[in-house]
Amino acid sequence: MRLDRLAKFAWFVLGWTLLTIVWGAFVRLSFSGDGCGSHWPGCNGQLIPSLKSAKEIIEYSHRLTSAVDGLLILALVALAFLRRATNPHALKASLIALLFVTFEVIIGRGLVKFGWVAYDQSSERAVVLGVHLANTFVLVGALALAAAWLSGMPRPRWKGQGAMGWALVFGILGLLVLGISGAITSLGDKLFPVGSTQEAIQGALDSSSHFLVRLRILHPLIAVSVGVYLVLITGLLTHMRKSALVAELSKWVAGLFAAQIAIGLLNKFLLAPTSLSLVHLLVADAVWISFVVWGFACVAEGVERAEQVAPPTEDLGRATYKDYLVLTKPRVISLLLFTTLTALFAASGGKPGFVLFLAVAVGGYMAAGAANAINMVIDRDIDASMKRTASRPTVTQKIPSGHALYFAFGLALLSFALLWAAANLLTAMLALAGLAFYVVVYTLMLKRRTWHNIVIGGAAGAFPPLVGWAAATNELSPLAWILFGIIFVWTPVHFWALAIMIKDDYAKANIPMLPVVHGERATVIQIVIYGVVTAVVSVLPVFMHPAHGPGVAQLYLWSAVVLNLILLVRCVQLYITTDRPHALKLYKFSMLYLALLFLIFAIDCAIPSGGRASSTQTTLRHGRLLGGSDVDIQPGFAMKSKECVYGSVI
Repeated sequence: MRLDRLAKFAWFVLGWTLLTIVWGAFVRLSFSGDGCGSHWPGCNGQLIPSLKSAKEIIEYSHRLTSAVDGLLILALVALAFLRRATNPHALKASLIALLFVTFEVIIGRGLVKFGWVAYDQSSERAVVLGVHLANTFVLVGALALAAAWLSGMPRPRWKGQGAMGWALVFGILGLLVLGISGAITSLGDKLFPVGSTQEAIQGALDSSSHFLVRLRILHPLIAVSVGVYLVLITGLLTHMRKSALVAELSKWVAGLFAAQIAIGLLNKFLLAPTSLSLVHLLVADAVWISFVVWGFACVAEGVERAEQVAPPTEDLGRATYKDYLVLTKPRVISLLLFTTLTALFAASGGKPGFVLFLAVAVGGYMAAGAANAINMVIDRDIDASMKRTASRPTVTQKIPSGHALYFAFGLALLSFALLWAAANLLTAMLALAGLAFYVVVYTLMLKRRTWHNIVIGGAAGAFPPLVGWAAATNELSPLAWILFGIIFVWTPVHFWALAIMIKDDYAKANIPMLPVVHGERATVIQIVIYGVVTAVVSVLPVFMHPAHGPGVAQLYLWSAVVLNLILLVRCVQLYITTDRPHALKLYKFSMLYLALLFLIFAIDCAIPSGGRASSTQTTLRHGRLLGGSDVDIQPGFAMKSKECVYGSVI
């Protein structure tokens, strides 16, 4: 696309603004905010200072670059005004930028006048810094939109966007919260430097630490949670909004956010050096800009809205709660929810507490139900061609796709809030991650492309025990990951048995399930292989060291042996006689197998035994991320929960 001079100028103004923001961050990181004393707009009582010290030069140069930035934005407004007839949205965005650059000046003056600069550790400074970051985001977002519209991006049309429009709004809010937490964390890193990552974590978990130190641990969790949500909506909206520009910009959003996560981890590992912190801020601004422009491209005029389909030709009546319940696939969820609750039961030593148990049950169901509802909207075209799914409310449009999406995002939001409030942020993030994995990786990326769909995408069904474990302990021990692994390798055995029974449906819908692509013989061979792997992985908890969490003893060991023998017999029987009756037997037993395995695991973890030693260590529980008497930092920083920890049988 060839840009005219005004469009190039708009992009230049955005670039200058970003450089001004980065230089302002350097003022803070170099403790130069008091370089001009408490004087503003003058510097140490002079309008044009002598610039005798480095601090004075750094602070005053930032004021000069900010002044130039204000003049550039004012010029952009004037030039955009001349284009108001053909591009009114560019003028509106430029005016918003002018308003918020004025706010930047007011905030900057306040920081200097009240002394919230340099080494000040007050809570007021942290609050104003958060406001400053949010204001900056709005400023650069408005400039980016002005430049994009002047470059030819179609004007937006928010009306009728439905749930997808609200999904974008929550994405914008999530990035704002992430940016604010990052700015405050960066302030804490500079005011309270540490000598190692371990020291940083210990300080963050010490209730006597300064609040900026204790807030440090929240930012990585918020970053991952927001990142998971961005993966969900960028994948979903790229599918629902058929546009080359949307598809291209979504790659920038994903790539920049991945880079930002990597830079953030490196920044923590290297203990937040100034140069890397500045890069971290610049990339954060780039992520914000790319997301805002991508979001407005999604709602641009002329972009197809895939969820808008013709209403049903016959009167199906008003949708009831039963129809919405169908969207959640309750029969599918029941087994997943069972693994969540048994993992919770096991990790808490059989005493999770009624409130936590109920919250995890409800929150887990809502997260899985949201994933299934979104899946039904995406797959309504192929569901219509399969006999067993042709009557789904999203196919018949008894529940319009837009309403189904509202329902799904409502469930997801309530699930995240409930799990965070009743358990902890890690639990909420894991439930959201399972939802995003199922929708984006399995449904959008793999299901229609490769027979490996269920092998890789099946990991979505392995998240529930992680959710239950994290709810009890606020951590993921190696034992929790083994539970994840059991479901991961069990899934192909279970699902391919079903796929053999309904392969004709999958063939009709052109879905490349293994029996359709390579035939039944290849499928049963894979089933036997995964059956053996499942048997091996399922006995790994027996060999876990007590330090890794609640262990298991004879009850689980011999139960696993019996269950695995039956599972393998069913697999071999299907291999010998590959027909529907044998596939059905394996399919039904595989569900019973997983339920009994997790139930016995939970029971064995909860039963006291004279030969089992109980841990007296304490963990960070029920969302207490900011300290409290629950935290006990052991040498080497090993944290375990007050739960039954057993000796192994070997």
